[in-house]
Amino acid sequence: MNDIFKKKLSTVTLGVKSFSDNLRTFSDEVVNLEWQPPCFADPEDAMLLARLFNNEKIVKANEIALGKYLNAQPVLTKICSAREVIPDFKGRKLLHSGPPIAYENMCGPMQGAVCGAIVYEGWADDIESAQNLVRSGQVELSPCHHHHAVGPMAGVISPSMPVFVVKNTVDGNEAYSNLNEGLGKVLRFGANGDEVLSRLKFMQEKLAPVLAKALEILGPIEIKPLISQGLQMGDECHNRNSASTGQLIKILSPVLAGIDGGAEALRFIASNDHFFLNLSMAACKCMLDAASGVKYSSMVVAMARNGVNFGIRISGAGDTWFEAPSLFIKGLYFPGYGDKDANPDLGDSAITETAGIGGFAMAASPAIVKFVGGSSQDALNNSLRMREITLGRHPSFCLPALDFDGTACGIDVLKVLDRHILPIINTGIAHRQAGIGQIGAGITNAPEECFVKALRFLAADVL
Repeated sequence: MNDIFKKKLSTVTLGVKSFSDNLRTFSDEVVNLEWQPPCFADPEDAMLLARLFNNEKIVKANEIALGKYLNAQPVLTKICSAREVIPDFKGRKLLHSGPPIAYENMCGPMQGAVCGAIVYEGWADDIESAQNLVRSGQVELSPCHHHHAVGPMAGVISPSMPVFVVKNTVDGNEAYSNLNEGLGKVLRFGANGDEVLSRLKFMQEKLAPVLAKALEILGPIEIKPLISQGLQMGDECHNRNSASTGQLIKILSPVLAGIDGGAEALRFIASNDHFFLNLSMAACKCMLDAASGVKYSSMVVAMARNGVNFGIRISGAGDTWFEAPSLFIKGLYFPGYGDKDANPDLGDSAITETAGIGGFAMAASPAIVKFVGGSSQDALNNSLRMREITLGRHPSFCLPALDFDGTACGIDVLKVLDRHILPIINTGIAHRQAGIGQIGAGITNAPEECFVKALRFLAADVL
């Protein structure tokens, strides 16, 4: 035995790093391989994963789902009121972000946004009356995702609000999102004062009709090229949309210049670098909806948060949500704010990460790390790490920092659990109280419990 330690040794260890540290006394070369048990160490779930991994039904279904996503062609076709186009949007109904949740269980920003939308619609004269109305059950609340729609942060969409209508020209499905209000005191963060409601009325009565007229003159606008250009100009199309918004302005401005109210519309868009975000979200929703409903597929087609719970949907489970408590966000705060002020993760904007941009494309946007924390190397590493849990790479969404290779796309529940890697999301941090607004930005992950629940569903369906 002693003779072994007189020889030159090369050692490989697996798992806990302290194993390799102890061996360095005896070994000239020690390599520690990172490894953790699959399914976050639950043996029963790990057994299910082993039986499902490389299952022929799932592999074929995932090929179909990923192909439908990659082939989708999202095009902005019109801008009109939500009630005109969103299915089953009648009467006193409001849409909100994330999985289903009752008003009394909503976080502060979402409750504030719901009440603000009720006053905006004229269903109540003031916020107190709006609270009484919704608590009495006279206003129906439904997730945006149940209506092929998405909304950032609180995500509230009411019938009179103008929406982007994005159509997949390959399969014909549509998706919708409201228009971005800008920063500061805005409805999506729960603000509901006169300033907020006046801005929403301006967007409904002046901005949207002018943009709709411009779109009629221009014809449909393809969204994929705008996202692609944005990624090559420093955007990741979730928290940074400066270049993509600029490209949209470039397309619209020649027409808006000749329309009454066009200059005012351009000033509004130019003052808001995030204007493209809602269009990016609608395009991602449209592409991912095309991949929905493929039986046995383990591909994630939605990730959404209501500020209390985080939910995912997978292609093979239809409209079923797999939920877990929303996580808090690690990041940078604006002066005067900290962890105690923050609301848990909130909004439908994680649809961008689900589609392979946002946090998955941080390598394209080194400037974003100044906003969410970390380093340029962290951004690069995040994009590389997401390749380990996805089904493919998007040929249209290329990252210059990775020699123009495509972003990782098609999150696979089974790979998430097998590799012990959770999808990354970069996002804004909302104050837990309604109306204060954004107080920072940072990085978070989808909770592991969502994927374990999806695994169990697949096992019951496939095995």
